[in-house]
Amino acid sequence: MLVNLLRPKTTVSAHCDLPCGVYDPAQARIEAESVKAIAEKYAANEDPEFRARAIMIKEQRSELVKHHLWVLWTDYFKPPHFEKYPQLHTLFNEATKLAGASGTKGSVDVKTADELLNKIAEIDKIFWETKKG
Repeated sequence: MLVNLLRPKTTVSAHCDLPCGVYDPAQARIEAESVKAIAEKYAANEDPEFRARAIMIKEQRSELVKHHLWVLWTDYFKPPHFEKYPQLHTLFNEATKLAGASGTKGSVDVKTADELLNKIAEIDKIFWETKKG
């Protein structure tokens, strides 16, 4: 009897955690733009304290880029997207590595930040194509 009282009265289902409208590669791009700006400021300033703070903030922002990319990769994109765009897995893998320890998180190279922004732009293009239909 207790089991029947506690059993849900309504069954619901959804294909994602929240409405799909909350996802957007812009979050990753904004953080990646911050990473690039920090790398540029780092190169233009010789003060060791400034540089130490810049590195700390750049590493935090790089981690946020990875987070936003992973959310898109794991929560937004579904098997039909990966079928239509077979390069997506490789693209996300390359982008998250560019934001990681071997990329912007571990260096202050502006060129690496540009490469990251280019990968995010490719993801953004595919993302908006999926939103059309």
